[in-house]
Parts: sequence; C-alpha cells; structure tokens
Amino acid sequence: MKRRDFLSRSALVGVSGKFLGGGAPAIARASEESPNSKVRFACIGVGGKGDSDTNDAGKHGEIVALCDIDEKTLAKKAAKFPNAKTYVDYRTMLEELGDKIDAVTVSTPDHSHAPAAVMAMRMGKHAFVQKPLTWSIEEARLLRTLAAEKKLCTQMGNQGTAENGLREGAELLRAGGIGRVKEIHVWTNRPVWPQGIAGFKDYPGIPNHVHWYEFLGPAHDRPYHAGYHPFNWRGWLDFGTGALGDMACHTINVAAKGLDLFDPVAAEVVDTSGIVDNQTYPTWSIIKTHFGERDGRAPLSLTWYDGGGNLPEEKRAYKALLHGEDPSGSGLLIVGEKGSFFSKNDYGAEYTLLPRDDFKDFKKPEPTLPRSPGHFTEFVEAIKANDPSKALSNFDYAGRLTETVLLGVVALRVGSRIEWEAEAMKVKNQPDADQYIRRDYRKGFSIHA
Repeated sequence: MKRRDFLSRSALVGVSGKFLGGGAPAIARASEESPNSKVRFACIGVGGKGDSDTNDAGKHGEIVALCDIDEKTLAKKAAKFPNAKTYVDYRTMLEELGDKIDAVTVSTPDHSHAPAAVMAMRMGKHAFVQKPLTWSIEEARLLRTLAAEKKLCTQMGNQGTAENGLREGAELLRAGGIGRVKEIHVWTNRPVWPQGIAGFKDYPGIPNHVHWYEFLGPAHDRPYHAGYHPFNWRGWLDFGTGALGDMACHTINVAAKGLDLFDPVAAEVVDTSGIVDNQTYPTWSIIKTHFGERDGRAPLSLTWYDGGGNLPEEKRAYKALLHGEDPSGSGLLIVGEKGSFFSKNDYGAEYTLLPRDDFKDFKKPEPTLPRSPGHFTEFVEAIKANDPSKALSNFDYAGRLTETVLLGVVALRVGSRIEWEAEAMKVKNQPDADQYIRRDYRKGFSIHA
C-alpha cells in the first residue's frame, strides 16, 4: 500500500463514527432566504453521468464543492468550476463545509449512492441521486424514509420522468386506455460492458491519480484493476446492479407511474446464463416479477429480458405480441384487454398503441400530471418552493420504484423464485436472501447511525 493511501485510510477510519453518526444541525434552506437565492451544491462523483449532473447543478445554482476519487476527472471538472473546493472523500467534504451546502448530487457507482446520500440527508441536505437510487432494497427504503422525516426535496436521475410523452403515457394507462393490463414485457440491449466473466488474474498497482480506498467505499476489499474503474463496475456484484439496475428505472418507469408497480409479491428467474464465480452478473437473463392487486388494479406479471443480441432467439417471447412491429434493441410492451402500449424509447415517452388500426381514432385522456420544465429544474424549483412534491421522481416514488427493480436482482442472486413481503422487507421462502436485501458495510461507510 502506498504511503498516501495508508495515511488516508488511517485518518478516515478514525473519524468515520463522527461522520455517520448523525446529529449535525439542519441547515437554513435556500427557500427560507428567498425563492430567487442560489442553491449551493456539492457534487459527489463528477465523471460519467456525474459530468452532466454537475453541469446541471452549475446552471441552476452555485457549485461549492466537487468530489471524485479520480484526480484527473476532478481536475477536469474543477477547471470549469474554479471557485469550488475539491475533495476525494465526500465524508471529509461534508464535515468541513457543513452549512455552506444546501444540496448534493450523487453520481457515483451504485454501491456508494446510499452511504453518500444518507450522510448528506442526515445533515439536512437536499439530494439528487442517480438511478438506480441504491444498491440494496434496505438502502432504498432508508432514503425514502429519511426524505419524509426531514422534509427534504429529492430527485432520482431517471430523467425520462420529465418527458411529457411519459406523463401522457402514464395518464393513458391510469385511465384504462388499453383496458385491464395482464402482462408487461421489457427488454434491453444492456449489458454493453463486460458481464459473465470471472475475476482477474493479474492486478496492476493503483495509479497515482486514483484513490482506490474511497472508490471501494462500503464494498469488500479487493485490489485495484482497470476492469472496475472508471466504467465497467456495473457488471460486478459488489459495485453495480447489472443490466436490470442500470436500465429498468428508465424502461419500466411509465408502467410504474401509470399502473402502480410497487410492492411486488414475488420474483423469479425464468432463465439465465448465470452469475459467474460470484463476481459478475449474467451475460443474459429473463426475470419475471409478479404484482398482486394494487388499489383496485388487477394482478399482473412483468417479464424482463436483458442481453440484447446475446439473448437466444427462442427466449424472446415478446416478439410474438408485437403485431409485426420491429422490437428494436430496447423496448416496452404493456398488454391490455383492449390493446397494447408499445415503446421503442427507453423512457416510454414515444409510444404506439397496437394494433394500429384499432386505435387510429383514439382520443387521449385529459392531462392529470403537470408538464415538466426539465428534470433537474424540477428538483431545484422544489427546493426553492420547499415543496418535495414538485419533483415527480422524488424518493417517495423513486424509492418504491427502485425496490421493485432490485427485487429482480435479489431473485437473480438467489437463483430461484422468491415470495416477497414488502412491508416487512422480507423474503418469506428463502432465508438466505436477506444477504442480498441488506449488505455488510466496511468500517467508516455504513448507512446505519
């Protein structure tokens, strides 16, 4: 271990209890000063999707601090926001800046979403967190609870929620435009990163510009490899949530908003190429999630297909239901008694009702959802109005959506059908599943106060 890394590790472990133990005073929020005052942002993870999230924060407010474990990425973003303080550890940043921050963006790998967001939210910070909201179901439940308890404004980064086409589609589904829904099929071209591979044999040293201990965060110790950072972490069990976690918060979003796809009763693996060496997610998988009655809505099933071109042709059951339409690489098909809702758009914002001839005179229902000024704009307007409901993918909604998505990941890791008791957050028929609903955290990065 390099001396710098050893010193960093020793210092951080020594103060981790203070960082994550809660008790920090609530800050004066921007909305309490003036609706026109600038929201002060600290951005955690500024590369990849964090690049655009940070830019959005800069357009809508003031960037007070930037944090990234990669010094090259950090330097590039700091050149654009020279007045922002820079950090490689969000815990140090939050402790030092305290009441100088109103809100955070969290655009790290999935496994660090909750530890970073929980620390900030316990300090009274509003939070914008990339999808999927969290790595585990327990974390999603906690973020939802914290947002409600502290009356924080929140938003998950599934930006399709702000598309007017998605909101129109959700209204159509709520109004029964295609009748009683029996089944849903969702497919994706992901993964577009390596999955279905075993661990590496040779490990290079840690590059000087990478703070590997901070990258690992709550995950188990392992040597650095370029196959994890900066991009391919999504396929690894410890860091990502696979193709399902990456895309389902986008592709099932219109169905979730229109049909209340929350608190499923079961999930099962229909078929899969298999998890490899307890290290990476499968090359392809088919997962079915079952929903009971929901506020008067009939039970239904949702079948998820990932693997794109790697998915065997005979496994693509949704193709037979498309009335001759081209399914494209990713899409959504909602099958109702009167017809089907089909979208090639990952957001569900551009859709076709099938069969086309049956719906040529279809009249859209009257709008019931507000039209959006923009996904990040909604978040900032919510902060200034001190009204969490203005952001439609707030954690009350996004937390439930993420739980639905991650139950499929749990079924994939268990490898068999699981019966789910949502309120108790418990798998009833597979005691070993608990390890995939919750996680053990490395010292200094726990979400538990």
